[in-house]
Amino acid sequence: MKFYDYNAAPSPRRARILMAEKGVAVETEQVDLGTRAQFEEPYRTINPRCTVPALALDDGTVLCDNASIARYFEEIYPDPPTLGRTPVEKALVAEWTARVEGEGLMGVAEALRNRSEFFKDSSVTGPNRYAQVPELVERGRARASACLQDLDARLGEAAYLAGDAFSAADIAAYVFVDFTAWIKLPMPEGLENLARWREAVGARPSIQA
Repeated sequence: MKFYDYNAAPSPRRARILMAEKGVAVETEQVDLGTRAQFEEPYRTINPRCTVPALALDDGTVLCDNASIARYFEEIYPDPPTLGRTPVEKALVAEWTARVEGEGLMGVAEALRNRSEFFKDSSVTGPNRYAQVPELVERGRARASACLQDLDARLGEAAYLAGDAFSAADIAAYVFVDFTAWIKLPMPEGLENLARWREAVGARPSIQA
């Protein structure tokens, strides 16, 4: 296997944390998004979506999404589980991962990619060119801020997003919370549950991956 990474980016960080949780060591190659190497050969042939992370398997299959990478590692390295242990837990991991991605991470990405000069011709990840929409900047910030509030509310009900066990949903959420710094989004006051959870998750060795 080979893992295609970019240390500074949030998406491959999620995969690195998950692999660290499972104790998996994989050959890694950096794809420098800062120089737009994801759009150049040979990486473009490896992953035509021109995104990271990507995981190239020994049989030639290339997985190009955090969901597929997490599912693959869960199947071949089931312990410790990161996608849930019971039917309810598995459903909650899927639900909260989708919410963090669709509301939180996407909110930050909207705010970042529709304002930064670096993304002026690539406001959406991938090989296609999309013009920036400045009106999405404030909407993205509002969506990210609302997601922080929702996470705090959920974490007032349970130790982790899917219940009493750490999961891939918590990995996505932790990376999202850190990602808000990229748009200088202030942390709303009074989110004590989120602060408690963030301290606990941040103490896990895998977070340094």
